Formats: sequence, structure tokens, C-alpha cells
Amino acid sequence: MHIVAVCSWQQEEAAVAATIAEILGILAFEARQKIAGGGPAVLASFADPKQAETLAARLSQAAVPALVIDSADVRQRKAAFPVRRFVLGAQALQLESFAAERCAIDYGTIELLLVATCSSGEKQTTATVTERKFSIGKTLLAGGVPMTKKVTREETVLSEERDETLWLYRRGGETVVFNRSVMSYDGLGEAMQVSRDLNFGYLKNALRRLAPQAIYSDRLLKRAALVKVLGPALSPEADLDLAFEILARSLRKNP
Repeated sequence: MHIVAVCSWQQEEAAVAATIAEILGILAFEARQKIAGGGPAVLASFADPKQAETLAARLSQAAVPALVIDSADVRQRKAAFPVRRFVLGAQALQLESFAAERCAIDYGTIELLLVATCSSGEKQTTATVTERKFSIGKTLLAGGVPMTKKVTREETVLSEERDETLWLYRRGGETVVFNRSVMSYDGLGEAMQVSRDLNFGYLKNALRRLAPQAIYSDRLLKRAALVKVLGPALSPEADLDLAFEILARSLRKNP
């Protein structure tokens, strides 16, 4: 799948929407809904890469910068480095993965720090549900007046567990992924705090301080914004990696 996304436009939103509407052959209102709140935003996807490139070229020529993302290419790249433990060194970030691999990242090579909400699985709980149902027996005893009885039952409820994830992009190296709920924070030493939320917040603030040149974005932290980036055809749960790719490419295009 070849995704076309627009980003970094300089014109007024109404003018951009009018251009998109004309090129896509849709109503200006529909186009405005796609780009409301700013970019990046997915406009279309194609199986044929030539169709995607043609659309992106037409948009760019009309002063609406566009990107083409090949989803297969994104997912065939070397896997990201999943962090199990980290140490914020004076000159470099020391990392250890879940496979016990180690690496050091010079703070000066960090380009992007992108934060999003992600799924960490499902949680199963049992709830007691009480409701009233029609009772034939009580109705007959009441001479035909409709009567109900109280019925109690156990119901299993599945709910999605949410987590926060930070993706670090650097020059000349793989992407590094910090997932809040699965990391060890003992590398913070005396700075370690009482909860994962506080420790994760400390990590984000420390990286922004130690790598001031890096672009920070929490655009993907709210589900509504994530849906806006991906559009209606892509899923925030299944296609979060594509959302990161789209956002990273758009920020690098317009630092």
C-alpha cells in the first residue's frame, strides 16, 4: 500500500482544502475535514505506486507538499531497538534491549522525539449486572397486570489497556522505542521516582534538555489527533508504526 499524506503547507486552510478538493474531485467540505487541525494528514492510498506518486506530484506542484509512504517498506526495515533499561550519561544515552543488546547514543545525533498513546493489550474484568425482566408467573398472580422480576448475572468485560510510547529517531541509526510500562527505571539512580508515569515524564524532559536540537512532538498522544493523521482507512491500533513514519517524515521535511 502506498499512502499519500500532505504536510507543512503555508497557505490558509481554506485555500489548501480547495486545492485538495479540485485534485481529488471531492467537495471542499470533505477536503477541509481531512486536514482540519493541521498536517500531516493522509489523503489517499493506492496499490499502484505510480498513482500515489502522480497524486503527490500534483499536490506538491499546487503548493501543497505531499509525501508517499510505502507501508511494506516501512515494515520490512530493521526492527526498532526496544529499550528495557537506560542510563542518562553525561555525554551519551546508554541503552539495553530485551535481548540484552547494548548501545550508546550521542545526544547530538538525536533528531526527533515523538510520543504517542499505544495499546498494551486487553484487560478482562467481571461485572455484576442487575436488570429487570418480564415475569409471566408474577403477571398471572397479579391478574394480568404486567410484572417484572430482578435478575442478576455476571458479565465479562474486555477493555483495552493504554500505554505511552516514545520513539527516538537519530542520524545513522535504528529507531529507539521506550514503552512506559515495560521498562526498568533503576538507571535513573537517585532521580528515580515513585511511579512509572513520573519516571517516564522525567525521561522525556531529560532527553529534551540533553538533546535541545531534537524536534519534540506529542501530536500522536491523543487518539483524535492520531485518527486525523491516519485518516478513516487506517487503524490507530494496527497502523501506529505508519503514523510515526508519516509524522517523522513530515517533521524532517519542515524542521
